[in-house]
Amino acid sequence: METKLHSFLNSNLLNKYLVGETSAEETTEVEFFINNYPEAAIAYEKLQGNLELIAKAGAVDVPNNVLSNILEALEESNDTKVIQLIQNKKTPWYSIAASAAAILFAVTSFILYQKNQMLNDENNVVIEEIFDLRSDIENNNAKLDELSRELNKLNNPDARKYVINGNERAKNLKTVAYINPVEKTSMIDVITLPQLPKEQHYEIWAELQDRMVNLGIIDESDRKLKPIPYMEDALALSIKIGTSGKTDENNTEVAEISLKEK
Repeated sequence: METKLHSFLNSNLLNKYLVGETSAEETTEVEFFINNYPEAAIAYEKLQGNLELIAKAGAVDVPNNVLSNILEALEESNDTKVIQLIQNKKTPWYSIAASAAAILFAVTSFILYQKNQMLNDENNVVIEEIFDLRSDIENNNAKLDELSRELNKLNNPDARKYVINGNERAKNLKTVAYINPVEKTSMIDVITLPQLPKEQHYEIWAELQDRMVNLGIIDESDRKLKPIPYMEDALALSIKIGTSGKTDENNTEVAEISLKEK
């Protein structure tokens, strides 16, 4: 239906409906879209406003000097220096008036045509802005839904919060871990991480009874809740400085939090 609405707005049916040139079938289609789609109703109201502007523009009197210039041009065209063998009859005044009226009508029609083209272009811009706005709304709604899901996870009474602060080697380091033993989910929120050389990075580890398990790399650029693997019966979480291309549980430890207290 989104495609049909877009095709309808890009068609000329609204313009025809506004000036009463639609067939009975086209009238039914136009009124259906206006009554059921706010975008169509907005576009129709916009066209109504544009039509009023055209009517006002057409009601403005043409400057007096335009008609005078036309009459002067006609008189100059009749002033000839060629000797006529047979004397021509003088052009009747009503012929001059008719010619002037025709030229004036042509000028007015051209001006109105230009304004109509401008209004059509403006109408197309309005349609594009409407669809861009719909897209922005959908994207914002998706982000709000994602944020709502994250907040629900944080506010879950089963979720346990662990603030991990850095030791003397990384005093400015601060992250927060959220562990839900009921749903068996783990997330980490990066607050601050001191900058490291390019070849180094921070890793989060889980300490089990008999071994250490690498849960992945954490980065300050990812400043949002990040899921990490849930480890059953983990005794502690620690953050270490690792080197690219190497996996070593003996890397330099810069932060640790015990999970046995909670």
